[in-house]
Amino acid sequence: MRTTVCRMAKRMTSMMYRSTKPEGDVSSVFASLSGDDMNKPLEFRFAELKQEIIQGYEQQVKDSWFRLLDVLKQETETIRRSKQSSIPEIDFNDIHNLSSELQNNIRTRGVVIVRGVLPETDALELKTGVKKYIKQNPHTRAFPQEKPVVYELYWSPEQVLARSNSRVLQTLAFVNAFWHASPDTQICLTENIMYVDRLRIRQPGDKEFALGSHIDGGGIERWEDPEYRSCYQSIFQGRWEDNDSFDATHRVQAQMSLYNTAGGCSAFRSWQGWLSLSTVNPGEGGLLVNPLLKFTTPYWLLRPFFRKVKEKNSWEMDTASSFWPGAVPGRGQEMNDSLHPDLELSTTMVSIPTVRPGDMVFWHCDTIHAVDSVHRGQDDSSVFYIPAAPLCQINAEYLAEQRHCIARGVPPPDFPGGEGESRHVGRANDKHINTIEGRRAMGFEPFVLKSSMTPGEKEMITKANRLLNF
Repeated sequence: MRTTVCRMAKRMTSMMYRSTKPEGDVSSVFASLSGDDMNKPLEFRFAELKQEIIQGYEQQVKDSWFRLLDVLKQETETIRRSKQSSIPEIDFNDIHNLSSELQNNIRTRGVVIVRGVLPETDALELKTGVKKYIKQNPHTRAFPQEKPVVYELYWSPEQVLARSNSRVLQTLAFVNAFWHASPDTQICLTENIMYVDRLRIRQPGDKEFALGSHIDGGGIERWEDPEYRSCYQSIFQGRWEDNDSFDATHRVQAQMSLYNTAGGCSAFRSWQGWLSLSTVNPGEGGLLVNPLLKFTTPYWLLRPFFRKVKEKNSWEMDTASSFWPGAVPGRGQEMNDSLHPDLELSTTMVSIPTVRPGDMVFWHCDTIHAVDSVHRGQDDSSVFYIPAAPLCQINAEYLAEQRHCIARGVPPPDFPGGEGESRHVGRANDKHINTIEGRRAMGFEPFVLKSSMTPGEKEMITKANRLLNF
């Protein structure tokens, strides 16, 4: 009972104060960049939480763990052999004509590259423009501050234009369509809110932005919040094979940011994603993914319930300790070979194939990903972060708050606070949102009811418009 009360209090605090976050940068999201210790036990209440989560299913969970380890051995070997060829790729013009085989492969891998979303020249012009914006505003906060890679920029004209581009919005709708929910679930997967995010310009030779294997969308919250935990119920009952990574039924109310830290994410991003502004080959400062979503998700979710006995070189159940590998409250979930040995991340993190300006890359919100530890290329590796975020209750509430940020030039609610771009020269305003669908995604036009919608979709459209005062 005590832990339940604590969780409820944290959820209320998160919702009340998420718009007044402390100042910071992208390092606020990660323990490895913030200097937090990922190897020390958490508070005792987390030991109680372990017992609560799998109570009554201890033997089933134990049996499922060893089934999973056997399958992982086979699947990791497949990835080592196939490398880049394991990453699904499609052309923008084919997004409505995918074979069922390719669709299933995208669901299994948890990652997809969509080629040619924007013409290459258009994407390069966006990069030229945003570089000019940065030069005009040398006081821009960035990480690392000495040699910036990730800029605390959200409202450059180029970012706003990219977010309102019809082809970008069509691509977001395409990836959202991989998800499903019950007819009564209040979510509209055909409508997307624009979750405003940062940009990255990584220069050749950079070693500072060495972001290791991790998952966004919260850390300890996946276990701590009861609704978030419900997304993985079959895993915690010893039936990991039945887990559906694309069922949004419980995601729509999951609390992903319980600690009000500068890097917490409170919105439901179905896919993380970015728009490429550069030609980037493997090893040139780009993205690495572990394309084993179906098998890695149950592993890292069950990992806190087991400990390795070195003397026996085997695993035994652990529901007494408060050790939670890679999960530090207030930070994202991180992984490494020491904490998650059976993932064999040193050989199963795959550099995505070459991307060009105008391509978009998406990875499922539970997909393990990282960035190259060293940028070994000759040119910059630049992207606008543009994730998919379907219309649901928590996203509509977020949009209602975010909508007011563009006029003031301050960071969106989930991001580090402070003055942001309020003094920046040439900052965008809502007039730069130049398409009707872009204005709708940014909360400046009402969502449209359609007769073909499910009861849950219709209710969500009505609620969202009410929240946005339409």
